[in-house]
Amino acid sequence: MQILAALVAGLVFGIGLIVSGMANPAKVLGFLDLAGPWDPSLALVMAGAIAVGLPAFALAKRRTTSLLGTPLNLPRNAALDRRLIGGSLLFGVGWGLAGFCPGPALVAFGMKEPKAVMFVIAMLAGMALYELFESARTRRKPPLAARTGEI
Repeated sequence: MQILAALVAGLVFGIGLIVSGMANPAKVLGFLDLAGPWDPSLALVMAGAIAVGLPAFALAKRRTTSLLGTPLNLPRNAALDRRLIGGSLLFGVGWGLAGFCPGPALVAFGMKEPKAVMFVIAMLAGMALYELFESARTRRKPPLAARTGEI
């Protein structure tokens, strides 16, 4: 049942991206180009997503399991650190240069959009580099108990 729910959610998300035009990088770049003919439609899509997401997350915060009975593991950390800010900046620059973020890129990849193919390859390479650097970083860092003197 969980796999079916994930499939339906993915299909609804993908169809929504196609219908709204957000799988088209030109549409996104038209929103980001404030000096040219600005396209506000992405703002309307975002507002619609926020209108749906806010009540859903408010409900999820009060629950410990999903509607299908699986545990809800929502992030609890609200700290703004340099890694979060740096990652956000990197995401924004990539989004502005390519006109894609991961969800729409995967939808456009499925539609065989050549720019999306290149973006997905670059995205996967970036994810692999992150894993490589993160594993090297965690190997160098001693366990938290050793750093705080709790051993």
